Amino acid sequence: MSTAPTENIIVVDDAPEVLAVAEDMLRTMGYAVISTADPHAALRLARRPGSIHLLLTDVVISLMSGCQLAQEFRKVRPEAKVLFMSGYHVEAAEAYRVELAPGEPFLKKPFTMDELQRAVTAALVYRPPATWRREHPQR
Repeated sequence: MSTAPTENIIVVDDAPEVLAVAEDMLRTMGYAVISTADPHAALRLARRPGSIHLLLTDVVISLMSGCQLAQEFRKVRPEAKVLFMSGYHVEAAEAYRVELAPGEPFLKKPFTMDELQRAVTAALVYRPPATWRREHPQR
């Protein structure tokens, strides 16, 4: 009986080296991965038929913030999960309007393969508390 992952992941980061490392690590773990530096391309990919289980996005990316990307992605793929990553600590990421539910996974860069695996696994099974309502006030 195989326990290899079957999930499809879109990775978005505008740093080519981070994008390449994350993609390589995830593929090594057995995930199907599509990576892009362009958040608009990620949204186009999300609109295509087929399963997408996770969006792994940097908080600070060019063209559109990771928060904006996640909001648009969730409209297209409400069943998919979102995992934010950042070189900043989660408290600093909140300045970029990232609101994490209690216990929601967050990936701090730089990361090891084990840290990436734990965060992805946690994100794929994460369910926010029933009382949590994700709101992003306009600033």
